[in-house]
Amino acid sequence: MKLEFSRPAGIVVKKQNGQDVILVLNIPAPRMGFSLKVYRDHIKDEKKEDTALREVEEETGVKGKIIRALSPVEYWYVFNGDKSKTVYYFLMEFISGDITKHDSEMENVEWLEKVESKNA
Repeated sequence: MKLEFSRPAGIVVKKQNGQDVILVLNIPAPRMGFSLKVYRDHIKDEKKEDTALREVEEETGVKGKIIRALSPVEYWYVFNGDKSKTVYYFLMEFISGDITKHDSEMENVEWLEKVESKNA
C-alpha cells in the first residue's frame, strides 16, 4: 500500500446579497466534475496554508484568507496497487478578486448559494 498526500485545498465562502455563497469549480474532462476545493502544485518548504492560498488565487482569480483548518479527509483507491490519500482542507473567506480571471484549466468558476441540509 502506498500513502499519498494531496496538496492542501481551499474552500472559499463569502456573503453576497445577504446570502452565504461558496466558490465552485467546473473541471473539464478527463478530470471532469465540480469541486469545492482547489489544490495542485506544491513548492518545496512551502507551508500547507501558503500552498492553499496560492492555489486558490492562481486557479480561481480569488484571494482568500484562511478562517481555519478543516479536518483532513482520507480515502482509499486502487491504481497500480492500493493507495491511501489524505487531503488537507482550509475554510477561507473571500478577500478580493475576479472569478472571470480563473486559470485556463478550469472550465468554469462560479459562486453558488449555500444550501442547508434538512438532515443535518
